[in-house]
Amino acid sequence: MTNVLITGMNGLIGGILKEQLESKGGYNISSLQRSNVDGANNFQGDIADIESIRPAFVNQDVVVHLAAHLGDSEWSSHLQSNIIGTFNVFEAARLEGVKRVVFASSGRAASGFERIKPYSDIISGNYAEVTTGFQKVTGQMVRPEGLYGAVKAWGEGLACHFADAYQMSMICVRIGLVRPVDRPTDARSKSVHVSHRDIGRFFQKCIDAPEKVNYEILFATSKNQWSYRDISAAKEIIGFEPLDSADDFDIET
Repeated sequence: MTNVLITGMNGLIGGILKEQLESKGGYNISSLQRSNVDGANNFQGDIADIESIRPAFVNQDVVVHLAAHLGDSEWSSHLQSNIIGTFNVFEAARLEGVKRVVFASSGRAASGFERIKPYSDIISGNYAEVTTGFQKVTGQMVRPEGLYGAVKAWGEGLACHFADAYQMSMICVRIGLVRPVDRPTDARSKSVHVSHRDIGRFFQKCIDAPEKVNYEILFATSKNQWSYRDISAAKEIIGFEPLDSADDFDIET
C-alpha cells in the first residue's frame, strides 16, 4: 500500500483523484483540509499554520498538494494559501520524511503566451492563421497570467529548491482546464481541455512515477488537436497517454 495524503480533496480534482485511486486499489488515502471529507482518513488544519497540519504528514509516502486560493483578487488570500501554505506543505513533507510531493500548479503559469501569436489565434479558434510546426509551450517556459499564475510559478520554483536542497522528488503539474461538465465549451477550452478521466490518471501516474524522478514541470491536457501545450515530457517521464480529446465534442469557434 502507498500512503497518499491529498490536500484539498474536497475540490473537483481532489474528488476525481480520490475515485481514481480507490478504483485502482493499492493506496491508503488521507485528506487534509479545513473541513471534513466523508469516507476518508481526514486531517483538519489550515495550511497557513504548519503546526496544525504537520501530524497529517507522518508516515505518508506521497503528498498531492491541491489546496489553493483561486482567482486573481485578494492578495492576502494568495499570500496565506498559495505562498505561505505551499511552503508549509513542502516543509511539513520534508520534516516528516515524505519521499515525493506532487504540486498542483496551473497552466496559468504559462498562459500569458496566449497574448501573442500563434497562441492567441489558437485559443480564439482562428486556426487558418496558425502555421504548421509552431513551437508548443514546454514546462521550461514561464509567462504567468494574473496573480494566480504568478504564485503558481513561484510554487514551481520553490519545488525546485526542495528537490535540489533536500533530494525530495517534486513533480509540478500544470493542470489544463477541468470543468465540472467534463467537456470543452469554447475555443480556448478546446485547446486546454483535460477530461476528468485523464486528470485522475495523470495524478496517479505522478504518484507512481519512478523514484529517480527528481524535479519536473509537466503539462496535463487531453489529446487535443489544437493544444499549444507540450505534453511530450509527461509521456516520456511518467508514461501518461491521454485517452480523451476535446475534438470529441462539437463547439462553435
